Amino acid sequence: MRRGSAAGAAIVLTLVVTSVRAEPPVGDPERGRQVFQPCRTCHYPEPGFGNYNGPSLTGIFGRKAGTREGFTGYSKVLKESGFVWTPELLDAWLASPGEFLADSTMIFVGIPDPQARADLIAYLQQFR
Repeated sequence: MRRGSAAGAAIVLTLVVTSVRAEPPVGDPERGRQVFQPCRTCHYPEPGFGNYNGPSLTGIFGRKAGTREGFTGYSKVLKESGFVWTPELLDAWLASPGEFLADSTMIFVGIPDPQARADLIAYLQQFR
């Protein structure tokens, strides 16, 4: 199987979902706002800002990966992944994007701290 293929993504997603801790940390949106600051280089979560160097993150949860209207810079592997963003999947992505979905074009090393990821996710959940 080719690394980064859609089938490979499905296997990784299955492993991620089955390995998610039963009780993740409770996130704080205000701390998450601070964690998100470096992400503003490419993304905005607030409605009305649209896409930038990366897709808008408004309403990310429940949206199929690689489908933000008006953004054309998605990697092939992300567009073909077929998954829908959930807080659990975003947590796995934020922990290690390269392991989560190899061959993605997003330049991001990850956030190793589970509390920081929970805070960031709580922040993003405000923008529907």
